[in-house]
Amino acid sequence: MALIRKRRLTEQQQRRIQKQHQSRQEEIDTSNDLEGLVVQHYGRQLEVQALSVPEAHPKKPAVSAGEPEPFWKPIELGSVWRCHTRTNLEALVTGDRVKWQADPNTGLGIITAIHPRQSLLTRPDRYHKVKPVAANVSLIVIVFASFPEVAPSLIDRYLVACADADIPALLVLNKMDLVKADDPILDLVQEYKDLGYEVMQTQSSGDVSALSQRLAGETVAFVGQSGVGKSSLINTIVPDAAQKTNVISENSALGQHTTTSTRLIAFGENAALIDSPGIREFGLWHLTTESVQNSFTEIANLVGYCQFRNCTHKHEKQCALREAASKGEILPRRLDSYLRLIDEIAEAQQKN
Repeated sequence: MALIRKRRLTEQQQRRIQKQHQSRQEEIDTSNDLEGLVVQHYGRQLEVQALSVPEAHPKKPAVSAGEPEPFWKPIELGSVWRCHTRTNLEALVTGDRVKWQADPNTGLGIITAIHPRQSLLTRPDRYHKVKPVAANVSLIVIVFASFPEVAPSLIDRYLVACADADIPALLVLNKMDLVKADDPILDLVQEYKDLGYEVMQTQSSGDVSALSQRLAGETVAFVGQSGVGKSSLINTIVPDAAQKTNVISENSALGQHTTTSTRLIAFGENAALIDSPGIREFGLWHLTTESVQNSFTEIANLVGYCQFRNCTHKHEKQCALREAASKGEILPRRLDSYLRLIDEIAEAQQKN
């Protein structure tokens, strides 16, 4: 099979193409732009909630007697519109604040611009590319439970992702009605409290007023293993959320994926909840070793005090990290999580 070489453009050709592209984009009149919020993503289309209305509302076409009533969707505050985006915009995600235009004749809209983001939560996809998940998140709620069995290493991964995105984290132990007094998960909760993380306890069908009060005024992303009750919690906090829930598979003891796309749900005054698709693994290969190190604050304080500068913290003598773990100054499982993530990043870098 013959190889087709990609034609290399001169700088002059590139400038001309860029100018033509910009000219086409400027043909769109932005004087009628409205403020909006992306509340759900559907591939190439997004749902945008209207945060403002035009000064002069478009008039509904007059209909003569006997003629069929034409389609018409009024532009109302809080109404949700299916929108396309201008081709020059970066990939948009749930939580983005945007400028957009509405067409009442079709019920569709077009996003013309995006406001600067305050934060962006990302994760690698199956193709080892960084995928944005949600924008302008002010708090990440990490939900876990005793069933399905909790994976502390996954919680650590979430915490690293939160630290890298500079978004505060709240750990929520759900399904407390299933937790017995001697359940090891209570020790896990205490460990995270001792590390300085904020932790709350809830049960999906119980009183969640304390959690609701904590989330007031925040744009919150819910993450956690499938089956831990994220959607059920959201349904309890916001009864009209109509989130789908599912039971835990008796065969696999793993949660069934019920949320298929990241969705933003208005909550109280100036607050919102975001439910993201359940994920059982949260790869962090795209981060740097330094980012992971800084996320484990109790370990970061010890790095550099080993006998050898290139210490792997696995077998060397006079390793500050291993000595601290043996003395109970740091948790051995946290050290294991840290080393596992460092190895994961190193392996990914070698493959690339």
